[in-house]
Amino acid sequence: MPYQVTTTPIEGVLILEPKVFGDARGFFFESFNARDFAQATGLVRNFVQDNHSKSSQGVLRGLHFQVQHPQGKLVRVTQGSVFDVAVDIRRDSKTFGQWFGLELSADNKRQLWVPEGLAHGFLVTSESAEFLYKTTDYYHPEHERSLLWNDPAIGIDWPLHLLSAPPLLAAKDAAAAPLANLFE
Repeated sequence: MPYQVTTTPIEGVLILEPKVFGDARGFFFESFNARDFAQATGLVRNFVQDNHSKSSQGVLRGLHFQVQHPQGKLVRVTQGSVFDVAVDIRRDSKTFGQWFGLELSADNKRQLWVPEGLAHGFLVTSESAEFLYKTTDYYHPEHERSLLWNDPAIGIDWPLHLLSAPPLLAAKDAAAAPLANLFE
């Protein structure tokens, strides 16, 4: 099996650890193979867009979602490290309002599957990080929303102790809605 798949407390959120082949020359692994992804996860998804961002330490991106055209995301880090978070905002879910987070890094090569209907974000914990993700739908800026990253009703335990200053946020993320007002 090319991936080791681990479930999380939030239904549908999966940790994927690829099989890495390494020797004195370096390493090799398949970061994505549709057949193997489907076999390992039981999911058949058509990825339509790849995104790549680079951010400095302390940048917090998110928590983003689209109210129409929700995106499933397969995320990973190719340089540096981030604390990656998924928040269940599916109103009919038994884990509505709950979050899951873990470190994704170039060293651990983990990937996280964030299904459609969840908010997603990350905090850069290294000097900088390059973050790649595949999406199951196109970006529709008119449908994008942000969930407040530090909403006490959710209580995400961001590793802020690793930073020397408060997180750096985009204006839209600083003005994001708390969970209680998300669907108004």
